[in-house]
Amino acid sequence: MNIHIIGQKGIPSIGGGVEKHVEMLATRLVRRGNNVTIYTRSTYTAKNKTSYKGVNLISLPSMKKKHLEAISHTFLACLHLITQKPDIIHFHSIGPSSLIWLARVLKPRTKIIATFHCQDYYHQKWGFLARTYLRFGEFVACTLPNKTITVSKGLARYAKKTYNTDAIYIPNGVELMQSKNAHAIKKKWGLTKDSYILSVSRLIEHKGIHFLINAYNLLKTDKKLVIVGASSYTNEYVTYLKKIAQKNPNIIFTNNQTGSNLVELFSNAYLFVQPSTSEGLSIALLESLASKNTVLVSNIPENREAVLNNGFYFENKNVPSMKKQLDYLLKKPKLVKKYKEKGKQVVEENYDWDKITDKTERLYKNILTKQKYNIINFKTKNMMSKAL
Repeated sequence: MNIHIIGQKGIPSIGGGVEKHVEMLATRLVRRGNNVTIYTRSTYTAKNKTSYKGVNLISLPSMKKKHLEAISHTFLACLHLITQKPDIIHFHSIGPSSLIWLARVLKPRTKIIATFHCQDYYHQKWGFLARTYLRFGEFVACTLPNKTITVSKGLARYAKKTYNTDAIYIPNGVELMQSKNAHAIKKKWGLTKDSYILSVSRLIEHKGIHFLINAYNLLKTDKKLVIVGASSYTNEYVTYLKKIAQKNPNIIFTNNQTGSNLVELFSNAYLFVQPSTSEGLSIALLESLASKNTVLVSNIPENREAVLNNGFYFENKNVPSMKKQLDYLLKKPKLVKKYKEKGKQVVEENYDWDKITDKTERLYKNILTKQKYNIINFKTKNMMSKAL
């Protein structure tokens, strides 16, 4: 199959859940004999990089402004399709999906898939007009493609209730990580095994890092708080985070981290905390579970769906609730150690990238052959084949 993917900033991933999702999916599709092309932005992937692990990369310009970068890049990608012969066009995220209609006009016979990752209009970085446009993108993503994918069961229920769309649930995935000792992170930030609490996310308001800092500032602990991530057109928010953290020398901002450094950070944390106020399905959370971390997360439905009974919760947006749970877990090292093993099993059963690629590739093939496609059970190929 000839597959073109639109909506991500680029690959290899250097930050961003959608980018990680696309990288993991695309590289596996190539290994299965498919021809995959991804449109990249020069602000994310080097302009002269034309391939990555067999995936074709096409760099297109974009307007370097918060409200226009994604849509301008998507517009040019759609125009570029005129010169291509894709079997499948796969859009990611509701903002880029707003231009599915254009791809439909330019390539009326080509099958189109959209993956609904998150209700981005809840993110505080967007103003009224941007949120309105993102809602339009959601409408398009749920109504115009040949099939809509959602990364969480909650989003699938929402698509059915709001748009009467029978979306297919195919979640984000994660690779199991091999633990690494604290070498580079000890040199860079003085971090050793179990000496810190970890949070990994883009520094955007809906990720709730300000709640975490405020809760941490109320604790009496010698464990450091390590915040991994960077601004995403949110410099004012990052400035605010550093302001409320400035009196506490045990709060460390590392900026974005990838590769071995990130693996070390996951491998040696005492506890992983995700204080998000909204999510699709967090890849950082899945990576933490895959790294055998005990997790403490906000009790939003998307986090509950991922963690189930294999971690700990606090009330969303509630600093005293978070502080209480942090205090409890800091005093219970044996309990924290016990829960470190639980996440791996969750990942193996539900978030394996090879199984996710199986489902996505099967969806492509069945749309191309006009067969019905239903996923009855995520766990076995035999039960999936009975659903066809």
